[in-house]
Amino acid sequence: MFSFVLGAQESVMEFSMEEAEAYALQHNRTLQNVREDLRIAEESFKEARGQGLPQLSGTFDYMTNFNYEFEFAIGGGEPSEPPQIDYSLLEPGDFEVLNFIDQMFGSSEGSTIVMRDQANAVFQVSQLIFSGQYWVGMEIARIGKLLTEKNISLTELDVKEQVRNTYQVILVTEELKKIIIENANNLEKVMEHTRNMYEAGIAEQTDVDQIRINLSQLENSRRAMERNIRLSYNMLRFLMGIESEKNIALSDNLMDITDQITNEQIFMNGNNIKENPTYQIMETQEVISEKNVQMKKWSFAPTIAGFYSYREKILTTDFDLSPKNAAGFTLSLPIYSGGTKSAALTKAKIELDKTRRSKEMLEEQLSLQERQLNFELTSAWENYLTQKENVEVANRLYNSIDNKYRQGLVSSLDLTQANSNYLQAENNYMTSILELLQAKLKLEKLYNNL
Repeated sequence: MFSFVLGAQESVMEFSMEEAEAYALQHNRTLQNVREDLRIAEESFKEARGQGLPQLSGTFDYMTNFNYEFEFAIGGGEPSEPPQIDYSLLEPGDFEVLNFIDQMFGSSEGSTIVMRDQANAVFQVSQLIFSGQYWVGMEIARIGKLLTEKNISLTELDVKEQVRNTYQVILVTEELKKIIIENANNLEKVMEHTRNMYEAGIAEQTDVDQIRINLSQLENSRRAMERNIRLSYNMLRFLMGIESEKNIALSDNLMDITDQITNEQIFMNGNNIKENPTYQIMETQEVISEKNVQMKKWSFAPTIAGFYSYREKILTTDFDLSPKNAAGFTLSLPIYSGGTKSAALTKAKIELDKTRRSKEMLEEQLSLQERQLNFELTSAWENYLTQKENVEVANRLYNSIDNKYRQGLVSSLDLTQANSNYLQAENNYMTSILELLQAKLKLEKLYNNL
């Protein structure tokens, strides 16, 4: 992993490019939020699954009737014979009802029922037995979780591309800064030599002024480079999820990265754009659209659910014949819904057609992008080779003119022009390296090879 460089006052976190990518994948805040979406998808899947598992519920109710009395009278005559009862089938709580029956059949005068307060504790179990929409919904929830995982992979790919690109920009800018500083040091020596020649009456004041202006321009360029480097470091810290006050350093060398790339097979063959994460996400969305059509079709099918309940009578009236145990099932059969289900099915089919059409369009766009990026990589490679040779020629030319200037064979204008050409060649060379790295990076991202 990354290393700490201890200084006199503070520590510096040093990263290679691979270490910076790995650190960003763990601490990037955008990526952390996307990973939270996976947790949400997992809980949504559990929520959908739970609808088909047994549902347990308990209730407690209390009701007062203010001791309302109900007169229950039977016609005159001799007391009637009570019904024959199998006492082995009775529960302990049923004997109050037996007492009432004995009074009712054993008396010709009637009875009074007192509606006392009632309190019940009910425990109920319900279970979905059959629902086509439930099972398809479960599949959609599972695929939705898979879609979230692919979104995480896409975000990880974006973060890795941004970190690598920013890392490379910093290396290129720092290399340009070194070139400017080295060139400025050389020009200072030339200006000192020119000043001595001017004092000896060999050179003119304009020669000294011309070199001094070039030095001032180089100083302005160096300051601009430093500002760009600070901005790039701030961006890299943000991408890696590091506090802005932390000091970081880059351990990789630009030339090592460039040599590694140019020594490899620069052009990528045998890759498939269907490995592109955006395309894979679109394929998953197509599957979800297909499942959504199936779910809308199942909305026309019946749903079966079963239940069992137990009622504990804590307080009851003098006359309560409600059972303590009950069980049954419910068959729900849609007959007519005003056309809403048919409309929902039609909408789902239209959405499926749109998704398939979008997938075809995306495949064509990715194919065009593949050809364009291969073209850019080829151009960047050719330009890199040209600029690499050009900077060698410009350097030899500058050294030649510098020797002639010291011998008084050319003017200071020739020297400053050669110096400007050399700096421009170095700048073009560094730019060609960055363009080559970025072109290869874009193609690797297209093929999901980062």
